[in-house]
Amino acid sequence: MDIILIPGLWLEASSWNDVASDLEKAGHTVHPLTMPGVGVSADASSEIGIAEWVDSAVAAVDAVDRPVVVVGHSGGGNVAWGVADARPAVVTRVVFVDTVPPPSGSGISEFESVDGVVPFPGWDFFPAEDVDDLDEATRARTAPLTRSVPARVPTDPIELRSEDRHRIPVTLLMGGMDRETVESELDQWGSYADEFRAIDDVEVVRIGSGHWPQFSIPSRLADAIDAAITRR
Repeated sequence: MDIILIPGLWLEASSWNDVASDLEKAGHTVHPLTMPGVGVSADASSEIGIAEWVDSAVAAVDAVDRPVVVVGHSGGGNVAWGVADARPAVVTRVVFVDTVPPPSGSGISEFESVDGVVPFPGWDFFPAEDVDDLDEATRARTAPLTRSVPARVPTDPIELRSEDRHRIPVTLLMGGMDRETVESELDQWGSYADEFRAIDDVEVVRIGSGHWPQFSIPSRLADAIDAAITRR
């Protein structure tokens, strides 16, 4: 299968290297993306928002020119769902890595802007459950891989127009939550619960990790992505 790999905030295509290697060994063709404006100054990235990220990922799907699976990690899940909305006829499954499908009009989150861009805030910024499985060596190795993102990207509302996205099978690979926990959390998030329940075929798989399994358990993550694809 052709797999589009969309990183979350602050990460480039290289963040998928270990996962991509295992997926290729499983026989898949992978297309890891670096999104527009990552690591670029405010002067060159001020006009880049979530719509431009979605457009870039849609262009990657169009370039493949055959059915694809789209995988989005964290904030990249918003992009993945935007791609599903734009190309429901060619996306055969969407895999969300420790995130959930966003409803139209929602953003990713808010982070402090510095000099007109949003820099990586450092591993200590995040709650313990997100980073406890990243040892010091992994943190030291991966922190230099991070880049700033355009200031608009985290807060721009995503626009979703096609109800056909809800017909696409969806897999949520959640670090620490099972389906019951996910649904309980979504009940407190208003329209996120409505979006989740509008999907015809959605599964939740707890993979037992923090928020960055591509760094802490890349082989297990690759196996989970492969399993989601082959289950269809």
